[in-house]
Amino acid sequence: MAAIEPTRKDIDHPNKIKKYTASLRLWHWANTIVICGSLITVLINSTVLDEHANAGFIKDELQKSGGSVTTDQTRSLAGSLSDKVWAVHIYFGYILGALLLFRLILEFFQVADQKLIRKMKTAYRDCFIVKKQLKLARHEFVVKLTYLLFYLVLLVMVITGLTLAFRDQLHFSRSLMGNVRNIHGFCMYLVIAFIIVHIVGVFLAERDESPGIVSDMINGGGERSHKP
Repeated sequence: MAAIEPTRKDIDHPNKIKKYTASLRLWHWANTIVICGSLITVLINSTVLDEHANAGFIKDELQKSGGSVTTDQTRSLAGSLSDKVWAVHIYFGYILGALLLFRLILEFFQVADQKLIRKMKTAYRDCFIVKKQLKLARHEFVVKLTYLLFYLVLLVMVITGLTLAFRDQLHFSRSLMGNVRNIHGFCMYLVIAFIIVHIVGVFLAERDESPGIVSDMINGGGERSHKP
């Protein structure tokens, strides 16, 4: 499990604590909120507002009160309730896409030692070429590679989500849209898996070699002076 634990150490300067810019921290927490909100809408529609279950429930309740409705009518009503939540899910998707674009732009404007690709190159060089700080470099490379894969999954998720959101305008075939929906759903499970692994890794890091890593993502990290 050690490979998934984030570390506070700077690979270029192992005796120093990493620093996180305000823009990166803003992106991190905004991304966390948006992804959690998006997953919550999926959870609501797959449980509380499940169309098939609610259609039967609505029909039974109306019949008990003396009302008369058809199965198609109850399905339409249940679908309308579900659609309202999906509309919120789509808005979360738009924000997620904007945040992903912001992260891509941020990569170009970050200071050199804060760039993900530069950190990966440094870790790869130290791990596989010069074999310097081997343990830390290997650890950093695996963690950063995981982050890069996560960004790629988010990219696929955003693209497929936008495709589904604009399906009426795109006029793609039903079979193609079915494949897009399946890919989008699969990416959701990959994101959930990453979140679980990330939380476990942070928890282990807080307990072991990197206590304070969560607060660093809030206050920026680095060496801080302590007032007497």
